[in-house]
Amino acid sequence: MNKNVGGADRTLRVLLGVALLLFGYRNRDRTAGTLAFVAGSDVFATAVIQRCPANTLLGIDTCPGE
Repeated sequence: MNKNVGGADRTLRVLLGVALLLFGYRNRDRTAGTLAFVAGSDVFATAVIQRCPANTLLGIDTCPGE
């Protein structure tokens, strides 16, 4: 599997993922908090593994090189 997340896209995903995780954790007793936590987990995971299925479908590659 080729990497397709890098550079500023990866940095933005890390920051957004952490923000959603914190919001979700602080509001874990609400539905919105649970959904934010799940979304934050997904966004953060795509930044860590540098692979995003949505980017693949849309033909976006922000990873430098290759």
